[in-house]
Amino acid sequence: MRCFHNTFTDIYFHLAAEEYLLKQETDSVFMLWQDTPSVVMGKHQSVQLEVNREWAEEQQIRIARRFSGGGAVYHDLGNVNLTFIETVSRLPDFSLYLHRILDFLKQIGLPAKGDERLGIYLDGLKISGSAQCVHKNRVLYHCTLLYDTNLAALNKVLNPKRNIETGVASPVYAVPSVRSEVTNISRYLPMETVDHFKEMLFEYFSQRGCADTFSEKELEAIHKLRTEKYICEEWIFSR
Repeated sequence: MRCFHNTFTDIYFHLAAEEYLLKQETDSVFMLWQDTPSVVMGKHQSVQLEVNREWAEEQQIRIARRFSGGGAVYHDLGNVNLTFIETVSRLPDFSLYLHRILDFLKQIGLPAKGDERLGIYLDGLKISGSAQCVHKNRVLYHCTLLYDTNLAALNKVLNPKRNIETGVASPVYAVPSVRSEVTNISRYLPMETVDHFKEMLFEYFSQRGCADTFSEKELEAIHKLRTEKYICEEWIFSR
């Protein structure tokens, strides 16, 4: 298994890296990553319905669209993202990935619970959401973990933009997010920093201390995909 602990904090790079590793790699992959403030929508979502675009642009929060489904999420450097990619002989039960993360949280003393949408909760408040993607015989499962995220920014930027005249969202054919009350894991681990939390995550899931790196050829391909797809307004604002 290839294990990446990325120091990049560029959402467009990470989305391109995920797609590259899903479609071009054959090994299993675990990747831990973070981004500077960003909103990431599911493939079939509407920017208009999911993102407070005006406020995001004022705050220099990047807007991105991933290639998997699911709802819109907010990323910043208090949020940790995990990606699992594997080759399978048949469509997996994605709850297996959920239970891996629940097992980690239990090990560090957090009695988290999952739900049928593969979200994770502490005391009924959401700390993690996930999305999945299948490409041929390869599957991808990725999730967020809210460790010390700016929840005020999260709630502000993810509020749907309303139509001023009618007070309702405009009719756009898209998959809406399911809203949930959220909290930070740091409330339950007050002595731990996000950096130590990342170290614990990487050690647990990689089962080793050292991280893999991308080759020059891989970086070239990822940056090409980033430039030709993920930063393009045609892709981001297609709905």
